[in-house]
Amino acid sequence: MSCYKQEDLIKMVEEANRLTHKGKVADYIPALGEADPSTLAVAIYTGEQECMYAGNIEERFTLQSISKVLTLALALMDRGTDYVFQRVGMEPTGDPFNSISKLETSVPSKPLNPMINAGALAVTDMLVGNTVEDKLERLLKFIRQLTGNENISYNPVVAQSEFETADLNRSLCYFMRQHGVIESNIEMLINLYTKHCAIEMNCNDLAKLGYIIGNEGRDPNSDQTVIPLEIARIVKTFMVTCGMYNASGEFAIKVGIPAKSGVSGGILGSVPHGVGIGIYGPALDEKGNSIGGLRLLELLSKQYNLSIF
Repeated sequence: MSCYKQEDLIKMVEEANRLTHKGKVADYIPALGEADPSTLAVAIYTGEQECMYAGNIEERFTLQSISKVLTLALALMDRGTDYVFQRVGMEPTGDPFNSISKLETSVPSKPLNPMINAGALAVTDMLVGNTVEDKLERLLKFIRQLTGNENISYNPVVAQSEFETADLNRSLCYFMRQHGVIESNIEMLINLYTKHCAIEMNCNDLAKLGYIIGNEGRDPNSDQTVIPLEIARIVKTFMVTCGMYNASGEFAIKVGIPAKSGVSGGILGSVPHGVGIGIYGPALDEKGNSIGGLRLLELLSKQYNLSIF
């Protein structure tokens, strides 16, 4: 699409970067605390050969909560919608992403949606495979197909850092196992969960992945369906309603595109039948979203009329 101009992207990154000093990197996961908070980069993919970009788009970062989108798509492909949504709900929540309170007060005691930690842990439990390694390799193969990058893997240092600091997630798992939501060995589940959160890529990869989700699951290069149409639609809907933690409503009004953020500072954007967007800016606001990335998406949405509403 010729309307997207690299010089515009550079100006927008420069403007959004003025906010990064107000944010803070996610140092509660020690390995993430080493990121440079002044970093901000964006790639836009339109289904053609190359991404348009601004900033250091080659810098790699871990997906963190963005991986919840991918595990949900794969679990739905593995198990079907009835199985998945018997165990995980479809409703947004105003609570923080790592909250346990709704599990205690909901009847039945299942997570409200797949984008909060409890829901993502339950979804991770549904992935097909005999071992942690089997399940992780299937997920990586799926992501490599979506991005066209055969070198994508996970960062073992970040994964280990998360594994060692995952006591709250362990608590969520034990609560859900008590109520029959999950069945796995908890340590094996946390092992898989922390590894898929530590899957690493750059903005180009993320933009290409976002394009396929927005393009109803079809790869523009092979014209093959990588994600079934109905599952791509379900995933996009969750990105709209729950993708930006408990700031999703405000984001829908200000930006209006399906998106998912992670505490590493990544943001995945999927404009239906439009573009895929990959952003990296590790300085976070108080709700865990990239502060520069949010501003950048506001500018992009306004400049190119990207809102789906």
